This record gives sequence, structure tokens and C-alpha cells, in this order.
Amino acid sequence: MIAEGTQYPVGMTRRRWIADEWNDTTATLTGDQAVHLARVLRAQAGQVFDVVAGGFLRRAEITSVGEREVVFSLGEELEMDASLPVHLLMAVFKFDHLEWGLEKATELGAARITPVLARRTEKHLAQAAAKRVERWRKIVREAAQQSRRSDVPVVDDPLVLKLVVPTVEATTKLLLAETEQENSLSSVLASQPVSELAMAIGPEGGWAPDEMKLFDESGWRAVTLGPRILRAETAAIAALAVCGALL
Repeated sequence: MIAEGTQYPVGMTRRRWIADEWNDTTATLTGDQAVHLARVLRAQAGQVFDVVAGGFLRRAEITSVGEREVVFSLGEELEMDASLPVHLLMAVFKFDHLEWGLEKATELGAARITPVLARRTEKHLAQAAAKRVERWRKIVREAAQQSRRSDVPVVDDPLVLKLVVPTVEATTKLLLAETEQENSLSSVLASQPVSELAMAIGPEGGWAPDEMKLFDESGWRAVTLGPRILRAETAAIAALAVCGALL
């Protein structure tokens, strides 16, 4: 039970943690999270933080601090900030740019991210992508905590585009395409109610003609972000910012 009047530690008032383990009354951070909290931030029993556990945001007081485990007593449930109802399909491109894009997509509220292997994805990147997934999941987890999200985006294993596109079940499916000139993302979102949205961001060089045909046959609608040619990671950020404003 958290005592009334308990204060957040000085300098740590904005920190939020996502529990690795939890039950009805306690939550636990393990591994790197616990090490950072214990050694770097020098956490002590009695300090209070916000902790996401089991899909709920709770006020939580530290009860014990170990080298690789920090245990909290869970208190009152707090109001959660909902993520955007956006499933982002991102073609795999240069890993440093992609990872920066994943971080920013998390900060901007994407609920799910699927890395896809497109025809113009460089071969060596496609071959190495599966080995990077755990790193990508760690990046979005850290970004979710830093941006005070109440959840962590799902990051799927990389999949070949043709296996993903026909299976997406969002009610609205939009393809960001350089060839589209008339229908803007903002006008489409403003013209209809959107409960679930999937957006596809292409690789460097854009989508191949057969991929464009696949999207069209699978019920995706091409939209534009404007006349400028954007890098893939920039397009993802711009698109999510538009979604955040309009959804």
C-alpha cells in the first residue's frame, strides 16, 4: 500500500517503467531495466514511480532493490494514454535509419509495426533482418518508456511483403506512394471515421509495379504526403504526425 503523501524521487518525476513480471499486488523489473534503475538512478525502497503492468498503468512503490531485480508494490490505477490505432508496415531499409524510424514511430504512438521485405529491399539487409528483431523490440520498449507510453508497440518478425499485404485486417488500409498525386493522407483521414488504420511505408526506391498491383488487389488505397520526395523514416514520422492530429 502506498502511503498518502509519498513523493516521487527528485529528478525522476517523469520516469515510467514497464514491468517484466507482475501479479495482482506486485510488479518486478529484471535484467537491464533493473540494473539501470538500481545502479544508474540509485533507486531505493520507498520511492514511487509509474509502472505499466498487465496492460494497466499503476502508481507503484519500490519495496526491494537487488542487482538485477527491483520489486514494486502496486497502488492505485492511473489514467492511461491510448496509442494510435495504427498498424505500420515498414519496408526494411538501412538499419541505422530504420531503427531511428522505429524509435520515433513509437514516440508518436504506433500500436504495431511489421518490418516487410520488399522487392527493392537490399539483399543483405533482407538476409540480416531476422537477427535484428530482438534489438528492434528493445529499441521500441525503451522509446515507449522514455515517451511515457502506457504500452509497447508490437514488433512482428520480418515477413515477405506478399505474405503480409493480403492478411492485414484493418478497416482502413493506406499505401504511401510517390506515384499518387491527388489523394492526400490528411484528406482521406478527414473524410471518414477511422477505427483501425494500416499504413505501408516503402523502401528506398519505392514500391515495385507488381507490389503496387498487390496492394490494389488487396484493398489498399494509395495516398500522398505531398510533392516532396521523403526518406522512408521521414515519411513514417510525417504520416504518424498527421494521424495523431486527425484520429
